[in-house]
Amino acid sequence: MKSLITPRLVLREWEEKDAGFILDMYSRWDVMRYLGAEPQVLTDLAGARARLAAWRDRQDDVHTVWAVQDRQTGHLLGTAFLVRLLAGTPLTPAAETEIGWHLHPDAWGRGYATEAATAVLAYAARFGISPVLAVTYPENAASQAVCRRLGMRHLGRTDRYYNMTCELFST
Repeated sequence: MKSLITPRLVLREWEEKDAGFILDMYSRWDVMRYLGAEPQVLTDLAGARARLAAWRDRQDDVHTVWAVQDRQTGHLLGTAFLVRLLAGTPLTPAAETEIGWHLHPDAWGRGYATEAATAVLAYAARFGISPVLAVTYPENAASQAVCRRLGMRHLGRTDRYYNMTCELFST
């Protein structure tokens, strides 16, 4: 996996030693409330390690899930990803590529999501991936604002992905 560098961030491979941060971030309802058709918080390190394994299963030569890290302090801030969207029952990879981000609440409101996602979109462009889609809960105004800052177009609501109704954005 290729690391990505921005002025303030390093997007790098997740490591086993990061499981504690994964547990901390994804055990918070304010992070999880907009993730998946049936959001559930993580409750233990085994769940964090399972999430790490699931991310690795979604990777290929181009698609990946990065840890977002502060370049200056080395502190982990969240997750950024470029993966195949999931559709159908059971959920299986679709042809379309999704960009996304999940940040720890301590990192909210500082522009990190936009900065990380800008790097991910540039990465996608280098590999000729177009369009790149984003899906959000209809109520997730913060992520929708990031999509708009990235220059993504709102295409309306869809039920095609994750077995739920989402707002759909496209590059």
